[in-house]
Amino acid sequence: MAAAPVWSVDPRTGKQREQVAVEATAEEVDQAVRAAHGARSALADRVVRAAFLRTAADLLDEAEHQLVEAADAETALGPVRLGGELARTSYQLRAFAGVVEEGAFLGVVIDHPDDRATPPVPDLRRYKIPLGVVAVYSASNFPFAFSVAGGDTASALAAGCPVVVKAHPDHPATSELVAAVVRRAAARHGIPEGVLGLVHGFEAGVELVTHPLVSAAGFTGSVRGGRALFDAAAARPVPIPFHGELGSLNPVVVTEAAAAERPEVIGAGLAGSMTLGVGQFCVKPGLVLVPAGEAGERLLKALTAAVSDTDAGVLLDHRMRDNFVAGVAERAELADVESPVTPGAGGEHTVAPGFLTVPAARLAEAGPHDLLLEECFGPVTVVARYSSDEEVAAVLGRLPGNLTATVQLSAGEAAGEGRGLSLLAELTSIAGRVLVNGWPTGVAVAPAQHHGGPYPATTSTSTSVGATAIERWMRPVAYQNAPEALLPAELRDDNPLGLPRRYEGRLEI
Repeated sequence: MAAAPVWSVDPRTGKQREQVAVEATAEEVDQAVRAAHGARSALADRVVRAAFLRTAADLLDEAEHQLVEAADAETALGPVRLGGELARTSYQLRAFAGVVEEGAFLGVVIDHPDDRATPPVPDLRRYKIPLGVVAVYSASNFPFAFSVAGGDTASALAAGCPVVVKAHPDHPATSELVAAVVRRAAARHGIPEGVLGLVHGFEAGVELVTHPLVSAAGFTGSVRGGRALFDAAAARPVPIPFHGELGSLNPVVVTEAAAAERPEVIGAGLAGSMTLGVGQFCVKPGLVLVPAGEAGERLLKALTAAVSDTDAGVLLDHRMRDNFVAGVAERAELADVESPVTPGAGGEHTVAPGFLTVPAARLAEAGPHDLLLEECFGPVTVVARYSSDEEVAAVLGRLPGNLTATVQLSAGEAAGEGRGLSLLAELTSIAGRVLVNGWPTGVAVAPAQHHGGPYPATTSTSTSVGATAIERWMRPVAYQNAPEALLPAELRDDNPLGLPRRYEGRLEI
């Protein structure tokens, strides 16, 4: 039977643009993985690795016009948004090049023998080595930053791990173009192009996570798809780490004092965050706890005005559009749910933003309103009006894990008055990033960043953004009483590579 074609589709019209590839067979997945496995030694030199990452960033920048044009045709995200995302992607590659050159990610620790310790300590030297081939599953909503050359790929290559990417069907042409750019960068440094494999198709994704030479996987997508792959990774004869980002409600709590102090600012800010990118951000605020009463009503009035002024937009594909329209309609039918601005179909190919309101008491106990505590992908949020701090605590206590949680405080609360401290503690228990007086959309690429959270936000405790994302693709190994002549250069006493390390209990930088 002939392999199924892979088409690039214009989400603005729903029409096929061009055939890009065909879905990979099991044999082709095997070939891609074996080619990646064979490229491991070419990434062993950290100097070469860092140079490769920088060249990849440079070539992506040079190809900006072609890449942004292709991505916009497939995603309708717009050239401004996509240009910024591509710049973020190249910045991330350069940032990981710096991480590789610095060498602290290797975690070098050297302890010499100590017979006085109980029990006695032998000569021990520890560092981290790359796991091997990494499978990366591209995200629909970030065709650059969480796709072929995105954070999972960049961090894996930085760790010294070749990558095989399962392209997302929403942007296959963009994926092929980006892969070609990265392979050109590899060739300039004598690295086989198999260091970055690319496969298409649902079955190819399943074959990839179960391939015996794949050592780890990174995923960004839905709870259903991610959990299926996570289970497959765990069910292998040799289970592998699966770092999945699955779904997040990203709750926001607005205190009564904050609502009274700046209702218009908060309302407008919430509207901008929930509709950014047509609501297709993994950190979109999907549940907002707002006080009942005059201050809350003023906030809702500002939110209504701002959302009403926001144009309808195109989602990434028509399946997502259908799910959004059906999802908001089902939620709106629940008892005591109102739609000050009705979300739903905005046209044949677009969706209109909106928001729903519900008494917080409806969410404090299990029941049909639990649907409102599930992520709805698109430009909608749920505003839960609370009458007491106890209602806020009850709702937060029922939430699963999240990527982010936000609290809007008054100036006095931010200075330590009132419930600010206790609210931060409550939100810390359910999220990986806690924001104060901001909005969660926008994830800075920085060493201190954490993009992850308790399940189902992610399947592990790691981050997919920031310097420490590299740790996902490495494992520690210790050598005991190994002769100096046999040790890797990274673990020798004279430190020929000049690495940061902990030597005899002292941190050397």
